[in-house]
Amino acid sequence: MDALTEQSCRPCEGGIDPLSAERVSRLLPQVPGWTLASDGHAIRRRFDFPGFGRTMGFINAMSWMANRQGHHPDFTAGADHCTVHYTTHAIGGLSENDFICAARLNALVEN
Repeated sequence: MDALTEQSCRPCEGGIDPLSAERVSRLLPQVPGWTLASDGHAIRRRFDFPGFGRTMGFINAMSWMANRQGHHPDFTAGADHCTVHYTTHAIGGLSENDFICAARLNALVEN
């Protein structure tokens, strides 16, 4: 299987089941720093930055990546942080797309 960062999101308009708990437990270690929501329907991570400019730079890069992948997160931000939540709304739970985008965001801050 290719690394998550080398995969691209597939359009999801519903009609498929969310990932099984077993599949989620295999994918979660591939996205360090991300945690599973208590209901198992989303993953989230808080990113901390040394100031507002870096936070906004991250948000702009995240927006560009999300538009390219066709898969958009929910997020909140402050002057020095951004918390990102991924879920696939069309299926009411997690899909491979959520993990692909989480891995791509991790790569963004690691480089």
